[in-house]
Amino acid sequence: MSLPPQLAAALGADFTLLRELGGGGMSRVFVARDETLGRDVVVKLLSPDLAEGLSGERFAREIRLSAVLQEPHIVPVLSAGQTASGLPWYTMPFIAGESLRARLTHGALPLPDAVSLLRNVAQALSYAHAHGIVHRDIKPENILISSGTAVVADFGIAKAVSAAKTQAPGGTLTQIGTSLGTPAYMAPEQALGDSSTDHRADLYAWGVVAYEVLSGQPLFPGKTSAQQLIAAHLAERPRPLDAVTPSVPAMLAAVVMQCLEKDPDQRPPSASVLVEALADPAMHVSVPVLTSARAPRASDAPTHPRATLLWVIGFTGVIVAALVAMLVIQRSRGARGIATAAPADATIATVAVLPFANTGGNPDDEYFSDGMTDELAHALAQLPSLRVAGRTSSYSFKGKNATAQEVGRVLNVAGVIAGTVRRSGDRLRISAELTSARDGLVLWSRTVEKRVTDVFQVQDEVTKELVAAIAPTLRGQAAMNVAETNRGTSDPVAYDLYLRGRYFWTKRGGGNLTR
Repeated sequence: MSLPPQLAAALGADFTLLRELGGGGMSRVFVARDETLGRDVVVKLLSPDLAEGLSGERFAREIRLSAVLQEPHIVPVLSAGQTASGLPWYTMPFIAGESLRARLTHGALPLPDAVSLLRNVAQALSYAHAHGIVHRDIKPENILISSGTAVVADFGIAKAVSAAKTQAPGGTLTQIGTSLGTPAYMAPEQALGDSSTDHRADLYAWGVVAYEVLSGQPLFPGKTSAQQLIAAHLAERPRPLDAVTPSVPAMLAAVVMQCLEKDPDQRPPSASVLVEALADPAMHVSVPVLTSARAPRASDAPTHPRATLLWVIGFTGVIVAALVAMLVIQRSRGARGIATAAPADATIATVAVLPFANTGGNPDDEYFSDGMTDELAHALAQLPSLRVAGRTSSYSFKGKNATAQEVGRVLNVAGVIAGTVRRSGDRLRISAELTSARDGLVLWSRTVEKRVTDVFQVQDEVTKELVAAIAPTLRGQAAMNVAETNRGTSDPVAYDLYLRGRYFWTKRGGGNLTR
């Protein structure tokens, strides 16, 4: 007997199979008429390959546990059972509308619609995670759109399948329980079958979906096979979202990129953080994208002095890089050797070190400005009382027009460190400042100019003064120790080669090198 007649027999006289909708690797999907209540339902029948070695009774028992989820953005499970041949099935309400996958065939969604739908999905995740249920297969096919609202289907199915397995052909129970999912949306730890995979795998998948919704293209274009996609999730760094789609607000792009961190500990701690972040009105406003059709007008520029500087950097090229350099020179002439310390009550426990801008006019020096940024962040991270935002999260703001308050809200930090690096011949000038994420006031600023051979001394000076500004109780010897123990070598040539190597390694998606 073929599968549809088997399913019809298992459903009984109360249901009439109407048509098949298709399905994916996990199941075949049918629409049936619930004759008792006079409504249409969706029936999903697990594929024979997935059902091999699976206890139908245990599957139904696990499904009942997930059926307790009652949230407006979750499609509930109504009933479950198995066919005479032992294939499990379950029913859900029929949602009038289309899947997010179908919607994406028309291109990227308008920003307000995209943010609203993504927030709906985050709300569903937040509720399910609070009840101990991880989805493990968040993807556009499982997100349905009805009357402008997104609802998520198939919560608890992956867990029910793994819990109902009585044997595991081709792998261990742990591998089956954690690697169920779709390769294009699978978190690195889930792809590896890591037994510690938790709710943060759903946040990664949410990030992949968000990237696709906002940019209109997949996270890793050109990757099609399961092997290629899994390898990319494990080792390849995706292009920053706002580099692909400049109209996406920097705050929103940073949230998405943080969810895409390879290390689960670097992702947001919970879906509720996403829900709160996406409620910010700034997430719904597209960033104007200027083209060669017209030059920037004065009305385009923000009013905050620091935001104005970043705006200038963001919308010009080499000419403005020279202008920025002149501004830095003028500023350093008046402030060189003078550090403005934060007031005694301005201790900051959380900071983000944004990528220092390379203002020397030579793009080949980008490795050096990035390297100094990373070295400074690494040194500050050694302070036991200070939490430093992850590298990928901070670098998502590189060259973007974002105020300290915006960065603070997105990365949940109290202070923002930013600056410039300029190399000219054998001269090196580093300018840095610490800004409060609460009110945007500059708490500390410093410009140091040395020969390139004195790079260690420059790094030590800047780091010690930053530590003193951030944590006044760690002045003096404690701050000095933090800076000096950060050195990996005393040879400036070796250090320069190290920065070059790490820069190009990171550019190829290899992650940070081990010291």
